[in-house]
Amino acid sequence: MSRPVVSIIMGSASDLSVMEKAGEVLKELNVPFEMTVVSAHRTPERMVSHAAEAAGRGIKVIVAGAGGAAHLPGMTASLTALPVIGVPIHSSNSIDGWDSVLSILQMPSGVPVATVALDGGYNAGILAAQIAATSDKNLAARLVVFKEELKNKVLNSIDTVEKRF
Repeated sequence: MSRPVVSIIMGSASDLSVMEKAGEVLKELNVPFEMTVVSAHRTPERMVSHAAEAAGRGIKVIVAGAGGAAHLPGMTASLTALPVIGVPIHSSNSIDGWDSVLSILQMPSGVPVATVALDGGYNAGILAAQIAATSDKNLAARLVVFKEELKNKVLNSIDTVEKRF
């Protein structure tokens, strides 16, 4: 695969079941990506170097998932000019996931983080592809096909639903 343009990071390997969904949609769209664990609290030096070096490695967007206090997306955004998409994760130490949602959503002025729904790894992958597509005509065309397939899936389900009643 080509050099990654999306970096998917998570605070713990326990976040993988949510974050791998971002990777799955990026694979489907043929978007090169990398995936690793970067903990804001347990490996802060790794977080700093990963965020600071991402643009120089050709990364166009970072998808950062975290549960609980969920500092990884915001701290990553504070260290890079790249767009960061935050994925709040309902983890074992989370309060119904709302602590993660609010930690990522309520960023201070000047340090934005695009935030998807709780456990929204799949949508984060799509959003990352859409951001990367702003400078990639071929990816933009693949996204048009992807969206058309979503539409057709819904249209093809109408008869099934309507015939039930």
